Amino acid sequence: MNASLAIFALLGGFLILVILRFPIAYAVALASIMCMQVYGMNLAALCQLMVKGISSFSLMAVPFFITMGCLMGSGGISEKLIALANSLVGWMTGGMAMVNIVASYFFGGISGSAAADTASLGSILIPMMEDQGYDRDFSTAVTITSSCEGLLVPPSHNMVIYATTAGSLSVGALFLAGYIPGALLAASLMIGSYIISKKRNYPKGEKFNLMSFLKQLSVSFWALAAIIIVVVGVIGGVFTATESAAIAVIYSLIVSVFIYKGLDWKGVWRVLGDCVDTLSIVLILISTSAVFGNCLTLLHVPDMAAKAITGFSSNPIVIALLLNVILLVLGCIMDMAPIILIATPILLPIAVGIGIDPIQFGIMVILNCGIGLLTPPVGSVLFIGSAVAKLPMEKVVKATIPFYLCMIVTLLLITFIPEISLWLPHLLMK
Repeated sequence: MNASLAIFALLGGFLILVILRFPIAYAVALASIMCMQVYGMNLAALCQLMVKGISSFSLMAVPFFITMGCLMGSGGISEKLIALANSLVGWMTGGMAMVNIVASYFFGGISGSAAADTASLGSILIPMMEDQGYDRDFSTAVTITSSCEGLLVPPSHNMVIYATTAGSLSVGALFLAGYIPGALLAASLMIGSYIISKKRNYPKGEKFNLMSFLKQLSVSFWALAAIIIVVVGVIGGVFTATESAAIAVIYSLIVSVFIYKGLDWKGVWRVLGDCVDTLSIVLILISTSAVFGNCLTLLHVPDMAAKAITGFSSNPIVIALLLNVILLVLGCIMDMAPIILIATPILLPIAVGIGIDPIQFGIMVILNCGIGLLTPPVGSVLFIGSAVAKLPMEKVVKATIPFYLCMIVTLLLITFIPEISLWLPHLLMK
């Protein structure tokens, strides 16, 4: 009886606090405290569990990757990446939509943040697309959906959080696993954009010019090299993920201040202040979620969830679809980091039980969470896109519906074709 009440206090209390619009970190902490009280646990363990939750060498990569993304995102590289994307795909029908999607793929590999992608590229590309005859709601929908590529393309701090939560998975393998799904998502969004552009007669850009592309590539090389340092360093075993992230921060500082000159030292301090704000939220979430996760394990909630889901159906296809539905529903009411921290310990054993590799499941979780960032009522990227474009959220959601379908198709392909996620890690990390 005590255990049942404790589970109700934990999960019911958390849900009630979320509905009451408590900040997620506080909701997680308060629900955990109520659970511990009901179950008769010593509250002195609370601080110990919180400290233990963030006392991880691999988690040190998270603040470094966030700092790297902030520095590069504020260092004047957005325009250069847009120009590179334009020289590569601007010649197509709906050229500026294609530029938006490809630029997000490049930028996501630097920032690792859908919100930063939408704010940085959207403020430039949405007015530019509107000036060339694209509808503003369409431009906004392309911007916010393509920003989710950055969650899949390494280095992504959310991948580091998942790897740690899932039980010290290889961060390098997760990084590699994201490239093809990220490219698949970009291709899916480009197909959707092409069909809509054909129907609405949106313009093409200038013809492809190899010399122009090589020129833009040389200008953007310094920004793109940050990705090479991180990914090649981790995969090649030269650095750990944390060491490569620290090196990437120093490199990003040099590129932003001395090469692109998009930041002065006053700007660097401002960016670092913004990083501290972001990091404090992330680290509080990780520490409180460690307590929440400990309560879940102690009360055998993952085992109960596994029995409930497998009791619903023994068909692996149905269970895989159900896992995606659960993650999509969570994405409608929670932000990305808490979903990863709370849902992974519960759902990963179920996924492994039906033959889904933990690396593949990580990509599924991240894409599901990415879709959640675009859905009301708490989709943060949806709100940012609406604010940047100065459009009502309802109008943006309506314009985004075709792109939701593109993202769902990509999610289903990743779910049922493991090689999309696993081929590259298996090839390069034998």
